[in-house]
Amino acid sequence: MPLVVIAGPTATGKTELSILLAERIGGEIVSADSVQVYRFLDIGSAKPTAEEKRGIPHYMIDVVEPDANFTVFDFQSMARKHIKDIHSRGKFPILVGGTGLYIKALIDEYTFRSGKYNEGVRKQLQDELSRFGKEHLYRKLQGIDPERARKLHINDTKRIIRALEYYYLTGESISRQEELTLQHNSPYNLIMIGLTMRRELLYSRINRRVDLMLQKGLLQEVSSLLERGYSSNLKSMQSLGYRHMLMFIQKVWDWDKAVSAFKQDTRKFAKRQMTWFKADKRITWFEIEADMKLEPILDSICLKVAGY
Repeated sequence: MPLVVIAGPTATGKTELSILLAERIGGEIVSADSVQVYRFLDIGSAKPTAEEKRGIPHYMIDVVEPDANFTVFDFQSMARKHIKDIHSRGKFPILVGGTGLYIKALIDEYTFRSGKYNEGVRKQLQDELSRFGKEHLYRKLQGIDPERARKLHINDTKRIIRALEYYYLTGESISRQEELTLQHNSPYNLIMIGLTMRRELLYSRINRRVDLMLQKGLLQEVSSLLERGYSSNLKSMQSLGYRHMLMFIQKVWDWDKAVSAFKQDTRKFAKRQMTWFKADKRITWFEIEADMKLEPILDSICLKVAGY
């Protein structure tokens, strides 16, 4: 089954390109964004509006409540069903987003023996952290998955716990799972497109994007979520932008500090995204310039699509 993938850092124009492409090839869009899956988190996740969608069906947006424990396994299973359905109706699926792990889990043979995390396992590991310290957990990971341990700093307890939890739930190390996915045995015929741009231009676009989110009412959106009873400690509420507005609401930061940190953290996030996607050599990259017309990129993608 053919599948177009449009990936890249935040603020590079993936949404606009995907909608233009969908209009050209009779496509439907599957979002690969770990924040857009949550209802009510609209402005900070840059969900396309009804006007921006221009009638193109979008999937994997607004699928769970903000307090849901939504996993990569959940995304993989739900998104694959949508892609199968899109194909069955003679349409062309377009996977769009910047959450690298979501994309990898979907397009490669990334298998899960257990999709749900186990609260008991996580609590036990957190208790061990409190009682015995981070060195204890790190040594445990070194014994189970030395390769993963080498990649993690001893202070990165969140990822250390995640790696241990994965092993206890699946009987397999994360490193082994990653080794298998590097074989790129995809169930799809992939057309992978990546968007990038000069750092100065990207950072300028990120700053403007943050300013626009604030103008649209991101602070009010976060306040509304709190009024609905959603905890500030939820994973969804710790997403980019949301945690920064919370720091202002909780009077930890003043407004200027919250905005500055939001922009800086988004720039750092874009850099991490680029590092992730650059590792996948299947991606054909296009550099976006200021005020650039997208037709040449669309023409190139359409030529690739015509082969299927």
